[in-house]
Amino acid sequence: MCYSEPRYRLMGDRALLVELGEGIGRDINRQVQKLFFGLDQLQTGAIRELQPGYRSLMVVYDPLQISLPALKTRIEGVFRSLDRFQPPEPAHLQVPVAYGAEFGPDLQWVAEHHHLSTAEVIRYHSSATYRVYMIGFTPGYPYLGEVPEEIATPRRETPRVRVPKGSVGIAQLQTGIYPVESPGGWQILGRTPMTLFDPQRRPPSLLQAGDRVTFIPIAHEEFDSWKPNPSSK
Repeated sequence: MCYSEPRYRLMGDRALLVELGEGIGRDINRQVQKLFFGLDQLQTGAIRELQPGYRSLMVVYDPLQISLPALKTRIEGVFRSLDRFQPPEPAHLQVPVAYGAEFGPDLQWVAEHHHLSTAEVIRYHSSATYRVYMIGFTPGYPYLGEVPEEIATPRRETPRVRVPKGSVGIAQLQTGIYPVESPGGWQILGRTPMTLFDPQRRPPSLLQAGDRVTFIPIAHEEFDSWKPNPSSK
């Protein structure tokens, strides 16, 4: 559900969380993206950082350059004319994934949890086109939605201390890709050889909020030899 007016939460003395709705949904997230783009277009230096989420936008500002009431007025001015601010055309990235075995240690468990075969889980997961709702958790980590309800699965009861770089996991209606090795509690279905985050690249994150992702199953034998296709994004 989208709110008719922004709702605010103070986050310390120089950040404001702007909430635009409840739950995970594409309509709310589109509103977040438009507000992000609109405020970014009107940058004057008073706003130091904008961080979009599923249903909210974190606005980090300089209180010596703009007061909180003035900041809210600026936000509400953009909110009232959101349709004027259209984010750039989203990229559509095809992400190769080697599913199962050492690449996807939770694939079998997910299949049994839903009374499906592993092939059916792979088919469901790779049949959807996902929206990048936000980037977070670790640098370049894309939160994607929504997973087909047939394979929506709770997080692991015990998170892993190490999840390999490139691991593709699901949690409830979300799916995501671990850009770097890190702890994690999502159910791991497979792994991609694609590099999602590279600090030497500009921008360092391959995906941006609003982009689209499709997963392409590949054979395990292709993993080490896979090469990026320049036209895949």
